[in-house]
Amino acid sequence: MSALTNLFSLEGRTAVITGGTRGIGATMAIALAEAGADIILVQRDESNKKTYEDVQSLGRKATIVTADLADQASVSKVIPELVKAGHNMEILLTCAGIQKRHPAHQFPDEDWNNVLQVNLTTVFTLCRDFGAYLLSKPEPPAGRSRGSIINVASLLTYQGGITVPAYAASKGGVGQLTKALSNEWASKGIKVNAIAPGYIDTDMNTALMNDAERQKSILIRIPAGRWGQPEDFKGVVVFLASDASRYVSGEIINIDGGWMGR
Repeated sequence: MSALTNLFSLEGRTAVITGGTRGIGATMAIALAEAGADIILVQRDESNKKTYEDVQSLGRKATIVTADLADQASVSKVIPELVKAGHNMEILLTCAGIQKRHPAHQFPDEDWNNVLQVNLTTVFTLCRDFGAYLLSKPEPPAGRSRGSIINVASLLTYQGGITVPAYAASKGGVGQLTKALSNEWASKGIKVNAIAPGYIDTDMNTALMNDAERQKSILIRIPAGRWGQPEDFKGVVVFLASDASRYVSGEIINIDGGWMGR
């Protein structure tokens, strides 16, 4: 293995992933496995085993642990139980998220609370517990980090969106949480970064894609001239998880076809 290839290798490492059963999350889970990582999938249940089976087909170890990310008590058990089970983990990827659309003046408390719980409070809890776990590990060899935390932000980390105040608030929070954790942990060998997807062809954006006027207005603004695909995230997630990004922390990397530069 060449020195450059070794920089991007995840051989011998284990990644814990939420939201890994579909869309961007599933594709990033596969990318990490292709780079050599074993994968622990945090899922609501075991009904969807496609990513699990795809990871195994690559010759990597796959594990499913169940948790309800809308239930704080359930979330609080995830990392402690993995540690108790003896898993040696280096990477956390928080990709799970939900979306609720209502005019702001009619936005229900229940939907606000659910979105903030899944998209922000759950992310904080997992990051906090994973960070504490990494800090309990011995100092890494020179040139290696203790581990890497990768959160999934959004264009709405920067912008307000339309009829999605809870989602915008949650993703703004993810961006600031990422920076805050990096400020405390980068000196201790823990990288904390975020990936901000632009307009991507996934289930979460079905409502936008079915609105001909909105889809047209969005596409006109994207310099790349197309909506993104989950495959567009493979390179960046491996980069952030690997030693190739060892001096990168506190960053939000936009995967948006140039949208934010427009």
